[in-house]
Amino acid sequence: MTAIDQARDIREGEGIDAAALTEWCRTHAPVLVPEQGDMTIRQFPGGASNLTYLLAVDDKEYVLRRPPFGSQVKSAHDMGREYGVLSRLHGVYDYAPEPIVHCTDESVIGAEFYVMQRLRGVIVRRDLPEGVDLSEAEAGRLCEQLLDVQAALHTTDIDAAGMADFGKPEGYIERQITGWNKRYRNARTDDVPDCEALMQWLEARIPDVTRRAIIHNDYKLDNVVFDEKLNDIIGVLDWEMATLGDPVMDFACSMAYWVQADDPQPMRAIRMGPTHLPGMLTRDEMLARYREKTGHTIDDWPFYQVFGLFRLAVILQQIYKRYVEGKTRDKRFASFGHAVNVLHDQCERVIRSA
Repeated sequence: MTAIDQARDIREGEGIDAAALTEWCRTHAPVLVPEQGDMTIRQFPGGASNLTYLLAVDDKEYVLRRPPFGSQVKSAHDMGREYGVLSRLHGVYDYAPEPIVHCTDESVIGAEFYVMQRLRGVIVRRDLPEGVDLSEAEAGRLCEQLLDVQAALHTTDIDAAGMADFGKPEGYIERQITGWNKRYRNARTDDVPDCEALMQWLEARIPDVTRRAIIHNDYKLDNVVFDEKLNDIIGVLDWEMATLGDPVMDFACSMAYWVQADDPQPMRAIRMGPTHLPGMLTRDEMLARYREKTGHTIDDWPFYQVFGLFRLAVILQQIYKRYVEGKTRDKRFASFGHAVNVLHDQCERVIRSA
């Protein structure tokens, strides 16, 4: 059995009109679908935000990305932005897939979308792929790879990538805090905490620092593609929230997903990756390596850590609210409200320890 990430049957309610897509591609991107070629469409299982499909045409494969059904948060699902980021980064940053075509006509499949090259490799989700075992040394190398590829992005030359106008680094941290606080208030349901004390804690501790780097904004294990032996990362996916901003904020968001073996049981229960396994680096070890690779001193790490955890809680809550309101039928989202409560408790633990 191969560990290469495989597409599956399309989930109920998330289908794509293959005939309409084929017709559009023949007119606007004939490289994708030759006149006599037939397209089959399947869906990749991961992801709780934008949806990802495998397009197979004869012996060639591509990936289509579109926003989720029922989402009202367009800024978090901007296909044009993601396509633009990849267009600039591809050729400058070794891990950016090649974008092929972008469609703004929502009548084709019901939403804006873009198509990019497929990277055939292994994506590590909640658990290692079936049949894959890592020694402690191999687990440590996986963590180092993940960290080093993120650090490489944060040290990529902004001007060489043509991204000098792609964000506003000044005031970035304050905008992030006030923006995510507002999103949480707008998305809150009755079964999650109000988080007012937590949001006020963040607002009172905004550091007076401006760092400027290209940031991914959702960099984590299941957004990177490893080679088949999990030795090296061959690509980074899901660029829709990339911008210029504080790289330490980006790193903190990555660490929000980092559940380790000695975390409380509720945190281990909601882990999204196998970061608890023997040999995996701890958050402190990842932080030390990040400092080494980037040169950032990172004063007030608890502030950044709490921000990363709270931001993840907001993302999950926005998805959970769509589920509660019946705008998505994906049963994976039914437990997201519980996860928000767990992340809130983890934030409080970090604040108490600080």
